Amino acid sequence: MNDILRALIRALVSQLHPRMLALTVLPFVLATLFWGGLLYFTWDPVMTAARQMLQTSVFTGWIYGALDWLGLSSLRAVVAPLFVVAVTIPLAVASLLLFIGVWSAPAAVRFLERAYPDLAKAKGGSLMGSVWHSVSSTVVFLLLVLISLPLWLVPPFFALIPPLLWGWLTYRVMTYDTLAEHASPDERRIIMRRHRTSLLTIGVVVGLLGSAPTLLWVSSAAIIFLFPFVLAGALWLYVLIFIFSALWFGHYCLLALARLRAERGAPSPAAGPEIIELAPSDVRRIEDGGAGPR
Repeated sequence: MNDILRALIRALVSQLHPRMLALTVLPFVLATLFWGGLLYFTWDPVMTAARQMLQTSVFTGWIYGALDWLGLSSLRAVVAPLFVVAVTIPLAVASLLLFIGVWSAPAAVRFLERAYPDLAKAKGGSLMGSVWHSVSSTVVFLLLVLISLPLWLVPPFFALIPPLLWGWLTYRVMTYDTLAEHASPDERRIIMRRHRTSLLTIGVVVGLLGSAPTLLWVSSAAIIFLFPFVLAGALWLYVLIFIFSALWFGHYCLLALARLRAERGAPSPAAGPEIIELAPSDVRRIEDGGAGPR
């Protein structure tokens, strides 16, 4: 837990750096233009298809019956738009996480390298490996979203399921990307196995932070009429949260890698003879924010 908190504090400090704040601009602009344009040109046919699909759904019939029983029949009209919103936001955010994992996370790790100047690079990951890992994890995530989607509209599940799913996806994507440059494949597998609970904890906390935009659009039916602005605001919040998660995972994973190499007491086979051996005293200096080996 101390390592999680230590990495959290360092990530918060790093997040305030102008370079890290600048990393939020490009993903936000690209995601907003893509999804905003897509919804602008396809909103009517998407809504028509959603209404037709929901008319034959048993779950929708149950929702309509509950609304009628509560005397809220007028809210039937917002069920289809709310369903489209519930599908669109996870898709938009998943694509955003994919882009950040491939482009922003490596930039964040390069920013963190000055805190770990003597941690040699084993280059156990690649751009194609990052893309494949992110895409495959995102596909699994989207399948889980589709399976659990009806529960997203029912309290209190809309506050419980998204953090767990986002936590798992963030853990999978960010762990690979933050270790891709410095760790060998063997080192990455060891760290993911040894620190799985801590990494999942960080992922779930990030998922809870990511629930804030979700709670925004499920809080009121009136949000539907402001959906373009809500989507843009949600995307910016998600970009900020994902950049922060890259910094949090980066600090935690790089420190775990330094400890693993100090524990082994020998250079990583995948990195060659240039890897510097870190003694336990050196690791302590890194933890305290000091210099590397003397």
